[in-house]
This record gives sequence, structure tokens and C-alpha cells, in this order.
Amino acid sequence: MRLNAKQIAAYTGGTFAVEPLDPRALLTGITWDSRDVCAGDLYVALPGERADGHDFVAAALSAGALGALVMQPVAEDVRALARELGAAVIDVPDTAGAVTDLAREWRSHLQGRVIALTGSTGKTTTKTLVRDVLAAAHSVVATVGNQNNELGVPKTLLSAEPETEAVVVEMGMRGTGQIAELCSFVRPDWGLVVNVGESHIELLGSRENIARAKAELLRELPEGTGLAFVNAADDFAGFVRAEARLDARRVPCVLFDGSPDAAARRVAADAADVVRPAVWAEQVELDEQGRPRFVLHAAGFGGSDAAAPHGEQASCSLNLRGLHNVGNACAAAAVGRALGMPLAAVAEALAHAEPEAGRQEVLAARGGFTVVNDAYNANPDSMRASLTTFCALEVPGRRVAVLGDMGELGDFARACHAGVGELAGTLPLDRLVCVGELAMRIADAAEAAGMDAARIVRAATVSDVLGEMDTYLEPGDAVLVKASRFMGLERVVEGLVN
Repeated sequence: MRLNAKQIAAYTGGTFAVEPLDPRALLTGITWDSRDVCAGDLYVALPGERADGHDFVAAALSAGALGALVMQPVAEDVRALARELGAAVIDVPDTAGAVTDLAREWRSHLQGRVIALTGSTGKTTTKTLVRDVLAAAHSVVATVGNQNNELGVPKTLLSAEPETEAVVVEMGMRGTGQIAELCSFVRPDWGLVVNVGESHIELLGSRENIARAKAELLRELPEGTGLAFVNAADDFAGFVRAEARLDARRVPCVLFDGSPDAAARRVAADAADVVRPAVWAEQVELDEQGRPRFVLHAAGFGGSDAAAPHGEQASCSLNLRGLHNVGNACAAAAVGRALGMPLAAVAEALAHAEPEAGRQEVLAARGGFTVVNDAYNANPDSMRASLTTFCALEVPGRRVAVLGDMGELGDFARACHAGVGELAGTLPLDRLVCVGELAMRIADAAEAAGMDAARIVRAATVSDVLGEMDTYLEPGDAVLVKASRFMGLERVVEGLVN
């Protein structure tokens, strides 16, 4: 972002409570956390349940902010401080809405390609992989962490410079119409749907409705110039493509496939004369730490091999754990190849990508055992993938899974937790520790699936979990910690590691 205070006031419908000393001075960043202010930032005062951002305007200006957006009158001493520092204070009708207004206008300044992605599981990991692949050949700005909501999405756009070559925007959603609303100001050139799962089924009621909501991203791509990326291994791939009316709107679709039967699916597509995966993986295996190794293949897009008549292939290995990340890597490879990157360069970039904190993060604990921290968030699909990956690790001692409640499942919650338990009961786990009311369904289903009741622990609190682990774990053991974020199981991780 490079905007002066008068532009910001014009774009947001604001008026000056304090005029800037230098109207030509450019504000070059945006934040709503006064502790994160950098020199030249625009500080946005957001009202909150626990704290009101208006209480920190003075702190933000003192830290170097060149301007502040407010929606409440500020005290005279704050206005005096702004005048002393030469900073602007701009009064707007709604500060959160003003962030979107700024992003909507700033989007027209961006000259590079804007690539948006969404999905039920793995979208943050896929975003990171896309970012890392493209960064090997281009200047890139991408969503930080999982800031994929109504504030994080516009902040991503505002973090880009006009000459940034690729802007990678992760989009989350909780209901119908939300992705379409984000697209109204992001205006993506390309769109990627990682998969359609059960996340947010509480609000949408069915996977079909979830697929429709995800398809909003592809439906908003520009006719004739957009490019869609869809996971061929997802059972809703055809539904999403049809819902977005890609063919009718002349939006080419690139299919990627990281599933174990990707090669067979490609052959079947040939026989049926339908679009086949353009990027796929073969010879997939896991090393002793559960990290995938495979041969990455790429051919032409849109069902034709004209772009590369003989195709390309490259050996690829990931630092990320789990077979599910092969599909995420293929998604990133498809985007990189669409931007003209050689497949070998894509594979090399994928090999250097690192997992984000709280996502299959392997930590050494003081007691000589290993903790796999996957406590950032959870839904049924990611819970199953995490368990499967954990049980594929080479562990000298025993395997322990600490599982907590998954949120946003509504009437489906009991069945979804039971489904995870059914899988857990068939896996080589030496101990299953369940914490939370809904997680008791995991415990019950695991026992019904054949797991010895003596290996199942039903814990009421984090303290109970730590107490159980303190007496059970020995050097060489491994512990998986997985739950939705509201369960706070990162406290289990901290207690075990520290």
C-alpha cells in the first residue's frame, strides 16, 4: 500500500479530525494492533469485546503511525499528539468497512496476478506452498498465517505493492455468499479450490451446500481470462466445476491430483474422453518421519498436452508430513507451472517449504519423547489425515493420540466424532486420550471398533491430560495433539515440551 491521507479519506468516505502535516506523505502499511505498528503505518481503531482500539490511538501514533482511522470522537490530547507528530486522524462511518473500501480501491493499482484459494482442509498449507513455489521465480505477497476473513483478506491486498507479480489470497468462509463478497473486492484472476469437506457443515447443512459456497470463488473468475484449479481427487470436483459454469463462461480448468490412484484416474479420464489431471503424483511413499516422496508429473492444461506434448516429470520430496500434503503440493505445482515455471524448479521450491507452527509440527520434549503439535485446528477430514500420518511415522516407543472436540459441526457433531473414533480404533495407537464432551464420542467409537478399553483415557481437563502423560510417557514415545482451536490443547503441547 502506498496512499496519502487524502486518498485514504476519499476512498473510505472519511473526514479529517486532524489534517496531515504533509498531505503528500505516503502511508505504507496497515494494522489494527498498536503493538505491531511500523513507521508509516495506518492504524485502524476497531471496537472489540475485550478492548476498544480507540483507546490505543495515541500509542499507535507514538509508535510511528502516520494516520489513524477512527469511528468515535478522540480526546483532545490525542488530537494534539497527532498534530505534534504531523499525523492524520480520519473519522469514518465504520473502521472495519473502511479496510475493505481501501482494499477495493487499492486492487486497481495492482499489476500482478491475484490468485485466490479456498477449501475445507489444507487451504493454509496449500497457500504456503503456492507462495513458496512462486517466490522461487516471482515477487510474491501472500496471506499471513490463516488471516483469511473479512479483515485478513483486505489486509493481504493492501500488503502488496503495485509491481508485486503474484498476490496469493487465502479465503475462509462460514456461510453462503461470503466468498462471493470477498471476491467482489479481491477480483481474483485465478482461483483454486483445494477440496470440499465437512468443515462448517453446521451452518450449511450438507456437503453439497459447502461445495456451492466454495464454487463461488470460481464463479467470480473473469470470463474468458480467468483460470480455475480444481482437485481431481475430490468427489465434488465435477460438482464445483459445473456450479461455477466454467465451460459456459470460457474459464479453463486445470485439474491436479495427489491421490495414490492419480495415474489410474488419468487413464480413466482418457477412456471417458473427459478432462484429465494436468499435474499429478506417482510412486508416492513416506519416509520414516512420514514425509512424502514422489514423482511429480505435469502435462498440458484443459485436457490437452499442447503446452508440453511430452510432459514433464521431477522427483519431489516434502518437509511436510502426511500423504494428504501430496495433493496440496500438486495444487501448488499446478499454479507454478501455469505461470511458466519449469517443473524441476517447482519441485525444488516444494522441497524447501516448511510447515507452519501448530500444523504437524514435530517437537522434542524434555522427557525424551516426541510431540506432534497439530493443535491449531481440526475438522473430521483433517483429524483423520493427522491420525493416519501419525501412525505412519517411525516411532521407537509407543504412539499416543490426544484428541479433543471439533467445532462447527452442529447436528452432525456426534456422528463426525464417532467417525474419527472408528478410524482411531483400527490404527496402531498404544494410547488414546480424549478430552472434551464431544471427544467422548471418539472414545466410545474407538472402543466399539475394537480398541482395548484399557488403552483409552477419558479426560475432563487439560490438567488431567498432563497428569496422565506425566506418568505414562517414556523416552522414545510419540504424542499427537489434535483438536479445534477453542479447546486450547496447545497448553498440552506446552506442558509436554516444557
